[in-house]
Amino acid sequence: MSDAQAALNRRPAEKEGEERHEAIYRAVSDAIVEQRLKPGARLREDALADVFGISRTGIRKILQRLALEQLVTLTPRRGASVTRPTAEEAKDVFDARQLIECGLMPDVACRIGASEAAELREMAHQERQALRSGKQSMAIRLSADFHVRLAQLSGNATLAEFVERLCSRSSLILAVYGHRGHLGCESHDHDDLIGYLEAGNGERAKAFMSRHLKAIAASLSMVEEGEALPDLSQVFRNYTSQ
Repeated sequence: MSDAQAALNRRPAEKEGEERHEAIYRAVSDAIVEQRLKPGARLREDALADVFGISRTGIRKILQRLALEQLVTLTPRRGASVTRPTAEEAKDVFDARQLIECGLMPDVACRIGASEAAELREMAHQERQALRSGKQSMAIRLSADFHVRLAQLSGNATLAEFVERLCSRSSLILAVYGHRGHLGCESHDHDDLIGYLEAGNGERAKAFMSRHLKAIAASLSMVEEGEALPDLSQVFRNYTSQ
């Protein structure tokens, strides 16, 4: 039996379990990016298992997945904690984004159409609205979504997936070390970038993306905080099981 056939023949309970684990993964990921879970915060398996009503084995798998994305750090005998980005790591992440995202801009300029440009403008609008409303964490998430969508429009699925991981790490870095009410770039940057892409000017878009990412990296203020033990039941009080 093929893998596809096996997936189709899976028991409903098994499928529901996978969906629930995905929802819990997203809940923890969002809490990290939105800084409801601070860098260095310990993530006890037993406490998370109680909060979400699943086994410690299930929680362990979710934490391992988050560790692969470098949102969580797993330490022998100490367990899991929210990753605490360093200045060197932040530089590495933004250097990697420079290499990949800038390089994708000519391809995006060749492939983008009116509907894709309109979609990107709506995403940029939502980001500005979130920032104006004081919803910093949401604005960070929306900005990351914008960059991921740009990468997807290049047509290179492998690099787009890598950009998505880098944007997750950047979101944590920006949430921790960014300035309140500002994302380190001009509010119209994304609209300007869309204009260059829609005009088919890939080289101009590439240069603009480079300045855009450098401005964000330069805006970071690297001040570290101490370790914390959060009240997980309070952090996830609005979670509803799937």
